[in-house]
Amino acid sequence: MLDRLRSFFFVAVILLFCACKQNEVRQIPVSDFFKTPEKSYFKISPDGKYISYLKPYKDKQNIYIRSLVTGAEQMATTFTNYSVRDYTWTFNNQIVFTQDIIAVDEFRIYSLDVATLKFKSLVNLDKARIRILNRNRQQPDVITVAMNKRDPVNFDVYRLNVKTGELKPYLLNPGNITKWYPDADGSIRLVKVSDGVNETIMYRTNDRSSFKPIIKNNFNDRVEPIAFTGEGSNFYALSNVNRDKTALIEISAETGKEVKVVYASDKADILDVNYSKVKRRLELVAWEEAKPQKHFLDADIKNIYNNLSGKIKGDQIDIVDRDSAENKFVIVSSTDKNPGSYYLYERSSDKVTKLADINPETKPQELCDMQPVSFKASDGMLINGYLTIPKGKERRDLPVVVMPHDGIWGRNSWGYDAEVQFLANRGYAVFQVNFRGSAGYGKAFRTAGFKQVGGKIQQDITDGVKWLIANKIANPKKIAIFGGSFGGFSALYGVSFHPELYNCAIVKYGLINFFTYLKDVPPFVKPYLKMTYEMVGNPETDADQLRAISPVFHTDKIKSPLLIFQGAKDPRANISELNQFVRELKKRNVPVTYRLKENERAFFRSEHNRMEMYAEIETFLSANMQVKP
Repeated sequence: MLDRLRSFFFVAVILLFCACKQNEVRQIPVSDFFKTPEKSYFKISPDGKYISYLKPYKDKQNIYIRSLVTGAEQMATTFTNYSVRDYTWTFNNQIVFTQDIIAVDEFRIYSLDVATLKFKSLVNLDKARIRILNRNRQQPDVITVAMNKRDPVNFDVYRLNVKTGELKPYLLNPGNITKWYPDADGSIRLVKVSDGVNETIMYRTNDRSSFKPIIKNNFNDRVEPIAFTGEGSNFYALSNVNRDKTALIEISAETGKEVKVVYASDKADILDVNYSKVKRRLELVAWEEAKPQKHFLDADIKNIYNNLSGKIKGDQIDIVDRDSAENKFVIVSSTDKNPGSYYLYERSSDKVTKLADINPETKPQELCDMQPVSFKASDGMLINGYLTIPKGKERRDLPVVVMPHDGIWGRNSWGYDAEVQFLANRGYAVFQVNFRGSAGYGKAFRTAGFKQVGGKIQQDITDGVKWLIANKIANPKKIAIFGGSFGGFSALYGVSFHPELYNCAIVKYGLINFFTYLKDVPPFVKPYLKMTYEMVGNPETDADQLRAISPVFHTDKIKSPLLIFQGAKDPRANISELNQFVRELKKRNVPVTYRLKENERAFFRSEHNRMEMYAEIETFLSANMQVKP
């Protein structure tokens, strides 16, 4: 009998040990989450003969090209100082690409001849910016670009010859144009002008005609042209005029009147529209509910997506590029637990070829579900967000990292987020709140956030944390707050005005003073200042409110440990003011660690700097939340 009990006890111990080992979560290295992808940003040449992508070479992103005819791959650029930032194919097998020379604040644009792999500098812009608006099938050597080289405040439109470098003015900005909308042939027949608060859509029949106003709105009423319908002068646009949720509509360019609603959702704003410039047709609309949604407007493209969903794994499947014949497509698929993979789909043969995994080191089975959640704010407004629970943990008494999103009027979305998965892997529940003002929930929800920075927006975050505590999801003694830009402001606001809620705060490129934030905007942001005054606050008429919420004036209230990261070349940061802010905190014996990185803007592009940052975040959280890494 005694031997039988001993045997039973021995087996029970073994089973318990095996169960513990099964529940044990592997700590994934920091580098697996935040390293530069081995291959990314895939594109296809218009003739369908080449695939291009970015790949790191000596820690800098460079262009690589693979022939789809021979299979040969070549390194097309060899930069070791600054990465290729963006690139696009032209219709004559040239690649136009840009570099941001951070040390001297210079923006460069080059052309690369794919046949010879020789490239040349086209434009160097000192403290100015350039964006590509359109490539033209009728004039394959010419692209349409917008740049602010003549006037730092206003962008003009030019025609740039990518072979000769010749730059010709196309539309000079009279001082109030904020957007241009090229048609499929590269002609600009629609523009948006603004006085900072009121916006007007203007139309012209051709390049020889004058623009005439057709739609006037306050900025709260949005009209965003997408493309001309191809029949007459009607065009498609996203609009929330006379409705709460942004819809896809058709508008007459002659009268500015709405002709019909193409598609609308009563649950959310339509945020994106796919339009084929080759076939001049609408393909699909997309919006966000708890998870991303699509509705197909074209049977042909619907069949392609349905076919791909049976061949490719992933909750999200998207066409990101295609050749002119619309036979070859670059596809990306992803989930909340997988950063995604790139594929080539050849329609004629119905063949799918994997091009690359964005991050092959991450294993979806080791990562955590991002769960949609909602709660009622203290004033009764419904607030949505996402909660990610560490793998193997019950949804109770958890250490939590609160992550407010960075743009005030942006949002969190369901999908893969490296920071979220990194923190969850280290044992923290991650809570993301789409506070009032966040995008996608309609006009009323957005305007409910106006002039509520430091008010109801911050209260929504606080109410969310209290909801976690009331539902026993969060351990009230182990809560941190972490964010960048406006999320960094929210983190500092939290530890200043709700010190009882948070153990510590982590701030990346944080907003610390609304006065200097509004005063020191880059020149090309100034046309939007009046609108920002309406949405956030006017430094003159709302001075008391902005002073009351700006962390720089409240160093006496901060007691919790802080970890602050900042790029020295961030154009929106006042580095001397931030340095003084940190000195003042240290004078008051606040435990603050400050990392200022030279030659970085807001986001750390250097892989080495990123690895250092997240390793330090891990150590900081472990020390201040008493959670073992």
